[in-house]
Amino acid sequence: MKVQRFAAFADGGIGGNAAGVVLCNQLPTPEAMQRVAADVGYSETVFAAPDADTWRVRYFAPQAEVAFCGHATIALGAALVLRQGDGRYVLQLNNSAISVEGQRKGDLIVASLQSPPTHSHAPTARVLAEGLALFALQASDLDPRLPPAIANAGVNHLVLGLKSRERLAAMQYDLEAGRNFMSKEQIGTTSLLFSETPQLFHARNPFAIGGVYEDPATGAAAAALAGYLRDIDWPHGGAITIIQGEDMGQRSVLHADIPAERGSSIRVSGIARILEVQEHPAD
Repeated sequence: MKVQRFAAFADGGIGGNAAGVVLCNQLPTPEAMQRVAADVGYSETVFAAPDADTWRVRYFAPQAEVAFCGHATIALGAALVLRQGDGRYVLQLNNSAISVEGQRKGDLIVASLQSPPTHSHAPTARVLAEGLALFALQASDLDPRLPPAIANAGVNHLVLGLKSRERLAAMQYDLEAGRNFMSKEQIGTTSLLFSETPQLFHARNPFAIGGVYEDPATGAAAAALAGYLRDIDWPHGGAITIIQGEDMGQRSVLHADIPAERGSSIRVSGIARILEVQEHPAD
């Protein structure tokens, strides 16, 4: 099968989060998709097959299937633009229907996804304590304007807002401990954040549950963050920009448009750049 590789949410022609994309007439077995995702080795590989007027879509990390992945959806949008032209494509996920649209701009593709509905709530005291301990954080490190939360736009994310950019840059944790914590609590990523302005955030997103120490761009977390900010009446002005991956040398830029209706879908946009197309042995 043919695996296309894109860097989603790139900062122009650099950075971004790499994702594999497999377009096929019929989805392979889950076991085959898992093997391909493990071989590709990116944080996610997305598989898509046409189904009437939609595309049936599944996402696989190297070690497990995930319900939704934003940067892989942006990569999928780029692959569909290259195959079928600029436009909007409806995607049927395991648990929801979303869409992605894209337009080619030279060697780059500008793509936008509409997330699943959003919701958020405070974590339990135990989950918060375990999350802080995982990253060697104290309550005094947290930004009181951004109360800790479990935010969801298809996947749960533990949101921890930090007071300083320096504390964010110093993030470190044990991958195995992170995997155990996130697996037990069904947390897709932990979103560690610093608010430079009400509309500009810096983020780091450990993805230990998928066997990935850190994601350089996380569209699902961006959508969840935007929904959470709406829930707490943050002065977002209708949109935010998130800089991610900077501390790992893969600067990525994500934009999220935030409609007023609580719980409604978030539009997350970014640039995808083409990396390569590679044939993978058929299973």
